[in-house]
Amino acid sequence: MYQSIRDKLHLEADLPYIEHWSAAPDFLELISDHCLEYRPNNIVECSSGLTTLILARCCQLNDKGRVLSLENGSEYAEKTREDLKAFGLEQYAEVIHAPLHEVIINSREYAWYHLEALHAVSIDMLVIDGPSGFTQKHARYPAIPMLYDRLSHESVIYLDDASREDEKEIVEMWRKEYPSLSHAHIETERGCSLLSVHKT
Repeated sequence: MYQSIRDKLHLEADLPYIEHWSAAPDFLELISDHCLEYRPNNIVECSSGLTTLILARCCQLNDKGRVLSLENGSEYAEKTREDLKAFGLEQYAEVIHAPLHEVIINSREYAWYHLEALHAVSIDMLVIDGPSGFTQKHARYPAIPMLYDRLSHESVIYLDDASREDEKEIVEMWRKEYPSLSHAHIETERGCSLLSVHKT
């Protein structure tokens, strides 16, 4: 399956995936199809890795757009940078080392990415594949509260691992707090929630 998306994007080298850790091929296909069709200017990721490489390649093929990837692990951030350089894609993506720190949302504490180094951009596409669910319950919930004001008026959000109970609960929390979000669950290997933002 990784071979298929590699061929689809005309990449010459094998993709540097990590079994059970990298995004599944069907999720990569979803986000790459969207990127190639809608040609977003600004893509932000929560967690870096193979998704960063794939989206950067799409931006290269589009001759448009850039990926900003938040990564709390310094070693993972450096690995992704090395992979981007190996594929000649470093100008299409920036991996930002963003350590987890305490944020308070609705009177509850969360460990989430430090946004100090994230450029002030209008986000057209948000891909959420971190932080790891091991960090705490509802670990990925802060993504929309923390980034909603930066989302463009017609943006999309892809949440990976959406078949897990934690992620299902997170989606319901988001929909309750942001009624303008529309939602569709896509049956992939690990489940994907696609949310569309329609700001007035």
